[in-house]
Formats: sequence, structure tokens, C-alpha cells
Amino acid sequence: MAGRHFLFVPGPTNVPDRVLRAMLVPMEDHRSPKFPELTLPLFQDLKKIFKTTDGQIFLFPSSGTGAWESAFTNTLSPGDKVLASRFGQFTHLWIDMAQRLGFDVQVLEEEWGTGVKPEKIEEILRADKDHKIKAVTACHNETATGVSSDIGAVRKAIDAAGHPALLFVDTVSSLVSLDFRQDQWRVDLAISGSQKGLMLPAGLSVLSASPKAIAASKTAKSKRCYFDFDDMIKANATGYFPYTPPLPLLYGLREALKIINEEGLENIFERHHRLAGGVRAAVKAWGLQPCAKDPKWYSDTVTAIVVPPAFNAAEVISTAYRRYNLSLGAGLSQVAGKVFRIGHLGDLNELMLLGAIAGAEMAMADVGIPVQLGSGVAAAQAHYRAAPASAERAA
Repeated sequence: MAGRHFLFVPGPTNVPDRVLRAMLVPMEDHRSPKFPELTLPLFQDLKKIFKTTDGQIFLFPSSGTGAWESAFTNTLSPGDKVLASRFGQFTHLWIDMAQRLGFDVQVLEEEWGTGVKPEKIEEILRADKDHKIKAVTACHNETATGVSSDIGAVRKAIDAAGHPALLFVDTVSSLVSLDFRQDQWRVDLAISGSQKGLMLPAGLSVLSASPKAIAASKTAKSKRCYFDFDDMIKANATGYFPYTPPLPLLYGLREALKIINEEGLENIFERHHRLAGGVRAAVKAWGLQPCAKDPKWYSDTVTAIVVPPAFNAAEVISTAYRRYNLSLGAGLSQVAGKVFRIGHLGDLNELMLLGAIAGAEMAMADVGIPVQLGSGVAAAQAHYRAAPASAERAA
């Protein structure tokens, strides 16, 4: 099909041309004296992304799932109790992993379309007088339903209960897109991946561990090898890895971090908020609803859109792909066939999103959903014209 493919799933996201060019490098000796010139600055620059000064950065050749496994196995022992909220496919997957790794998971079931409920966490932790719960997991942004949660409030709940549990946070679809403050919120293990806000291909997971998490790793008894903190810490100290690193991804990461620094993190957060507002304006103009049940849950990185009951969202997605060269995100698990998702994170701007909104609008009309052509596009245009220019535009 002529023209450029429109990728608007919530990950992988569009990779900037600068990053693609930076990855076109010849292979080199990853044990050479020069190699640390590439790697050591990456660890320091990633600390700025997580907003931490004390965090230990780990880069694993894996998806974000690998970093999650590393977080669990390095800091917990078999049978340890974990408190986890489930309100979407990815929160479910982390619970499933913890159970399969041999941990005792207490699951807080929440309605899909809502998020973490700090008051429930506080209540449970207050009742845990013997401190059997060793970790609390929270998903900053649940990609399946387009829901973001207040991690600062989760930290306040843990503190109010006077509980020593570690705080694990999934930032896979929020890092470099939504404001995240590891040190301020005292997040012990922050987990992410390369293919979303970092604007890279998939294949690199990023984990930032607090000093408390590193201390826990010294006594945790879960078996680990590939994802062992100690092996990484020893090799990373001088700029090396315990095994062959994904060289092109590291060069791509260096360029992506340059792009992020040029725009500025706060400007990036503002841009994502502005772009997301246009998508939400389009959804309202279509007469539809987001999966998120209340504005307090709205995500600035992905919007899951509920189709009318008589329709199958999978047909919208298929039509958008076949007729308009547009990739939209599918509904997963409990919301399969009920929602389609527009990802609005990473390297994108207003005109790119207007193209995705127009394509989604046409695909919905093609399958018979009664939307007025042009209504969503016009609503988004009005939002973008009214929204204040971000700092980088003003400059």
C-alpha cells in the first residue's frame, strides 16, 4: 500500500529517524577499553528519566517482562507474600508471573476501567501486623484499559500503614510520557521497556532499583541467573555487561536520550497530556465512551474506546488496517472485542494523531457504527488549536 503506515498501537511506538540511523552501526568488541564511553553515561542519564539519584539502573536484553522477573526474583524469597491489584491484562500478567515464580499473591480485584485503590492497600497493610506482605505491586499505566493510577498516593498509603513492604511499579507504558518520581514516591523497583516512551524497538528492558531493593537482594533466596542483580552490578560498575549486550539498541538509546533531553521531560509530559486531550475530545464527539470509568483514571498515553454493544471492535481494527493502513490496539482479555485502543505516546504530534483519529472514524463508519464523519477530527482540531503551545514550540 502506498504511503506510510500509521502505527497507533500503544507500543511498539514510532522510532524517530535519528534513532534508526544511530542504530546502524558496525559490530564492535563489547569488551574493548572504549566500550564504557557508550555505557556509563547511559546509566547516569536514565537516572534522570526515573527522577532518581539513588537508584541502581539495570539494562537487560529483554522485554519489560524480563525486568519484572528480575525484580521479583532478586528481592523476594519463595513463598513471600505479595499484594497486587488486578484491573487489566497487564496487571493480570504480573500477578500470573508472581504466582508462577512461587510467591503467595493476595489479589485485589478492581473493576476494569479503574486503577489502584490506595485506601484498600492501606487497610490491608494496617491489618498485616506481622508484616508478612513483602511487596506491593502497582501499575502506573494499565495499557489494556487506558487507565493511569496515582503512585504517590500508593506510597502515602504504605507510609500511613507504617509498613515496610517494597513498592514495585510497572512504568512500561508511562516512563517518559507521564510524570514519574522514583525518589519522591520512594519506589523500590521501577520497571520499563524500550519500545514505548523511550522510542526504541523492543528488546531492552530498564529497571531502576532503590538502595532498599538492593539490600533486599542480598538476602532474597529466589533462584536467578540471567537476571541476577549481582552479576550486573559487578560488570556495570566499569561499563561492561556479564553477557553480550544488544549493541544497536544501546546506540539507539543514547540518541533517544539526546532527543528527550532536547525537548525536556516536563515539555514531553505536557505534550502527551495535550495530545491525549484531543483523542478524548474525538471520543466524546463520536458519542462513545473511554474504557476508563472516570476522568481521574484517564491515561495520557493510550485511550481504550468502547464500541456499542452490537458491534465487534476487532472488525474496526481489521478494517482500519486493511483499508487505511492504520494499526490500532486490540482489546485484551475481558475487553476483547469490546474496545479498540489509540496509542498516543512517544514520537508523535497533533497532525499524526489527527490522521489516526480520521482513520478510526472511517473504519467505524465502514462497519456500521453510527459516527458522523469529521466529528472526531473537528473536535480534536478544536482542542489542539485551543491548547497552549508547549515550551519547545514557544521557543
